[in-house]
Amino acid sequence: MDYLKDRVTIYEVAKQSGVSLATVSRVINNHDNVTPKTRAKVNETIARLGYKPSGLAQALATNKSTNIGVVIPSANYVYISNMLNGITEVAKEKGFTLSLFVTAHSRDDALRMLEKVITSHVDGAIIFDDELDEEDVAKLSSYCVPTIVINNNVQGDRVGCVVFGYEHNLIHVLENHFKDDNSKRPVFLHVHNCGRLLARTEKAFIKACNEANRDYKIMNVDDSYSRTYQDFKEYFKTHNSGYFIAYRDSIAAAILNAATDSNLRVPEDVEVVSLIGTKYANITRPTISSFAINMHEVGKRAMYMLIDLSNHALERKTYRFESTYIKRESTKE
Repeated sequence: MDYLKDRVTIYEVAKQSGVSLATVSRVINNHDNVTPKTRAKVNETIARLGYKPSGLAQALATNKSTNIGVVIPSANYVYISNMLNGITEVAKEKGFTLSLFVTAHSRDDALRMLEKVITSHVDGAIIFDDELDEEDVAKLSSYCVPTIVINNNVQGDRVGCVVFGYEHNLIHVLENHFKDDNSKRPVFLHVHNCGRLLARTEKAFIKACNEANRDYKIMNVDDSYSRTYQDFKEYFKTHNSGYFIAYRDSIAAAILNAATDSNLRVPEDVEVVSLIGTKYANITRPTISSFAINMHEVGKRAMYMLIDLSNHALERKTYRFESTYIKRESTKE
């Protein structure tokens, strides 16, 4: 019964009271311009249905500011910044304030940040952190905090999610490469602690290579341009070709620069694809073939989903963004 009560929306209260949404909002927020008879009728319906407005829902009704907690692994990456810009745009439009919780690449730190989110008494939360799993999100949800999770397929009564589609497109790109070039060995660059997206695409890479009966290599690299550049300057002393799948544009750029500085040709000798493409993919020389998702739109979508979720009006609890492959100068196909 508690579960059923928690699902009651402000729309149901208005419908069963025979009044408008604005009238219900005025009653909830103790505005004076409601007749005693109407106020009593709405309060009776609220009590009968067990309706409990969330802090976010009340803020929407009254135009008061409310606080949204945003959990991210870092604000330094361009794609994270783009997502934050989308979140901020909607927050500004709705008059919300944002509290930013930045985690390190460790589960313990992510859990500490989650505790801070809970104790901060935020009215809603958006989580983009690979270290937090479904059980952790459920803990936040148990404190009646509506939550949208990005890059993890988690659902619940107070939880929705935004997920990314990379694997199918990566397999398709690899299949085209295998048809076009039978000599370059495919190499996937594994970056430690870079989360679910990299893990999923690595599995897709291995699957594509195995199905094509192609020899491949998984190569560990640092999430650092300078270290990767130096490592590949050494690598190209003994290797003169390769088809590399890099996690981010900066890693891809390090490989390209190391290749050209080693007198190797791009894309004739060395080809590079970046999984998370940003504006930098188009301003390097040569430009970088990459996968792209509009992270600004991801941020906006997450915020709008959170607003609907707070009102129990989110019908589509999983929203999928498919990546787009953009062929540029760093690959033949």
